[in-house]
Amino acid sequence: MNAAPVNGGQRDRWVFHQGAFVRAGEVALGPGTQGLHYGTGVFEGIRSFAAASGNGEALIFKAREHFERLRASCRLLRLDLPHDTDELVDIARELLRRNQLFGDSYLRPVVHKLALEPGTPFGVRLRGVSTAVTILALPMGDYGNPEGIRCGVSSWRRVPDSALPARAKITGAYANNALAVDEATAAGYDDAILLNQRGTVAEASTANVFVVHAGRVATPGPDSDILPGLTRAAVTRLLADVAGVAVAERDVPRSELLTADEVFLTGTGCGVVPVVEIDGRQVGEGRPGPVTTWVREAYGRATRGADPRYRHWNTPVGGAADAADAATVSAGAPT
Repeated sequence: MNAAPVNGGQRDRWVFHQGAFVRAGEVALGPGTQGLHYGTGVFEGIRSFAAASGNGEALIFKAREHFERLRASCRLLRLDLPHDTDELVDIARELLRRNQLFGDSYLRPVVHKLALEPGTPFGVRLRGVSTAVTILALPMGDYGNPEGIRCGVSSWRRVPDSALPARAKITGAYANNALAVDEATAAGYDDAILLNQRGTVAEASTANVFVVHAGRVATPGPDSDILPGLTRAAVTRLLADVAGVAVAERDVPRSELLTADEVFLTGTGCGVVPVVEIDGRQVGEGRPGPVTTWVREAYGRATRGADPRYRHWNTPVGGAADAADAATVSAGAPT
């Protein structure tokens, strides 16, 4: 993991909140916050990585794509996001500079319903409620175990898209994931894999699922009640461009998890993680397989700007030398 920012503890970190850069300790939410009561909010998880060049530069991975997805999620919940994609990218870059986060880091934008507007009656609703926007940043290293993790198939089913849209990262929807993770960890597993209402594989708690059999790679499609992850898309592209392997999007039966040569997960936070055991059964040889190992390495090169073919996925933050005075800049949105 990265060291903590030199500008102090968590309460002293800069966050972007309601149009300004402020210290985290200055942010407060009232007891009537609508997003807290009803889960009416959306978020994104975005990673920034130390560049492979070793020049002190940080690179945000797929910044525009993440913020475009955030904007789409906001439209779904009638959240008023007052910043366009370019502004959000600039805010993210400035936030990392102010916190002197030039190693591996994590950005968390959250947009949620705040308070009932005058004349709006009490109740659960999307119209007539104001919006709050907050973005925080913190150091985060690689928490995905390269040796592989153990998963259990959850008894909790993935909430169907027809009930709560899976393509948006809606805050309230993650109670479903939390229940599955709690069940899995109580049974001694590292993570949960959820099935959809049809009984086929949906996704892990916060990651997409890939299976490998005889060199062929498959992943549940969008109609399997998944969040079509941006890391999932990147891995699919890497496999096609570099390895010449086309990923099939299709239904993945639960039994295929137990007969696959390899299973791996992909997600913004975890990156690419091998799964070596599911429901007490060894996956393949019980260790990371060749496809998983290759994908993990290729993804690592792409996120750190080491593969020139994918430099368009990387947004430079600006090196530490460029941000020497960032902590003393007066609060306010970038111009």
